[in-house]
Amino acid sequence: MTTALQTPQRRSRSRLQDASLVNGPMLLLRSIRGFSSNRSMVWLATVPLALFGLGLFNVAAHATELPDLNAAFLANNLWLFVATILVIFMNAGFAMVEAGMCRSKNAVNILAKNLFVFALAVTSYWFIGFGIMYYGKEIIPGVLYFNSLFFDPTVTAEMIEGAALVPTVDFLFQAAFAGTAATIVSGLVAERVKFGEFVVFAIVLTAFIYPIAGSWKWNGGWLDQLGFIDFAGSSIVHSVGAWAGLVGAMLLGPRIGKYSDGKPQAMPGHNMAIATLGALVLWIGWYGFNPGSQLAMDQWVPYVAVTTTLAAAAGAIGATIVSTLTSGKPDLTMIINGILAGLVSITAGCGDMTLVGAWFAGLVGGIIVVFSVAALDAAEIDDPVGAFSVHGVCGVWGTVVIGLWGTAVQGDGAGIGLFNGGGINLLLVQALGAAAYAIWTLVTCWIAWSVIGGLFGGIRVSEEEETQGLDIGEHGMEAYPDFASAK
Repeated sequence: MTTALQTPQRRSRSRLQDASLVNGPMLLLRSIRGFSSNRSMVWLATVPLALFGLGLFNVAAHATELPDLNAAFLANNLWLFVATILVIFMNAGFAMVEAGMCRSKNAVNILAKNLFVFALAVTSYWFIGFGIMYYGKEIIPGVLYFNSLFFDPTVTAEMIEGAALVPTVDFLFQAAFAGTAATIVSGLVAERVKFGEFVVFAIVLTAFIYPIAGSWKWNGGWLDQLGFIDFAGSSIVHSVGAWAGLVGAMLLGPRIGKYSDGKPQAMPGHNMAIATLGALVLWIGWYGFNPGSQLAMDQWVPYVAVTTTLAAAAGAIGATIVSTLTSGKPDLTMIINGILAGLVSITAGCGDMTLVGAWFAGLVGGIIVVFSVAALDAAEIDDPVGAFSVHGVCGVWGTVVIGLWGTAVQGDGAGIGLFNGGGINLLLVQALGAAAYAIWTLVTCWIAWSVIGGLFGGIRVSEEEETQGLDIGEHGMEAYPDFASAK
């Protein structure tokens, strides 16, 4: 009698692709080195349990300390969070306007700058800038403040009961403003600045230069003590960014071929559809910028939204009329810049101007921007997108106009301008504030740009890179690889 030898049965090896939805996660974990033993799996199972316990502990600890959330607290913090999202979305508008108004061979560089600089601005402002600009202890009375690195996110009972902003949403809103100041610089130095050197400057600007200047008004500094008015930042945000960019543009010099025999040569933007869409994105984002600066959801938020809208509309009208009269045809780039000029012109006074005054401020801003662009070209200062004319010149105008036609809509009479019977004092204070921001930014940014240039061998790309395009020279890619780049 013979017995057939039977081959020992092997344990079948399950494959991940054949596993069920239930068994799949376990197979995946067992395939990872270190998770094949049962003991490893037991330890792994304790992780979510520990995290759950820690979460319950934190919730229990805070739940016993904080009162119930009231409607006013929720409304104020929700509104500022929404406004913050709108301001952050403005970065898309700035990127689209700048990229569309510049040549296609530099589109990747412009988009990279606008995207990356916001990430850097938020980080540097979180690390130190916020502690300098707000809640800081006086180091030099009225001039320099500092509390600590980072910020304390703790929510207290007093904040809830008083319907105050929690530190985290307050930080987000202010960080978005810091990013805006840095983004403005990008337009002035477009198509010829080194990427690395630009981002280093953006860190310095948002960590030190902008926060110190902002504290003079928004942290109760010396300008605030004088009665200076800048509701949402015509000077603090827009002119600071513009003056910083102007220094960079002057140190860089004009783009190759921009001026010939003292006459400016046209360098048309490659995509005006994108630039126009960017302007509309910025207009929408400004509803976070200006109404959000009310820092609460109250009856004045829609009022500020209307003054903002009227100024933007008037700016477009003013720029279109003047550009048509001076060039014979309406210029789309001037319509775009007219809208932005109107928005900047009302940013400081959107809570201190009548509706008629807001429209007038925007109209003058739209007129000014056309002549300012021509004046910069006459001085051979190359500003590819008109950023200084929009944010710098109109930032100053938007600050000074309060001293002329301010009406203290929300105030007690301290913001009444010269032509409304308030005397000359407010006009002088507004002019002093605008000048102070110009001088501070010009001096500090000249030092910053010069030091960065000295450390890294200049801030301008080589002639070969500029001719070829910064997309290839700085990033090794093209925005439109399937089409011939316009040189």
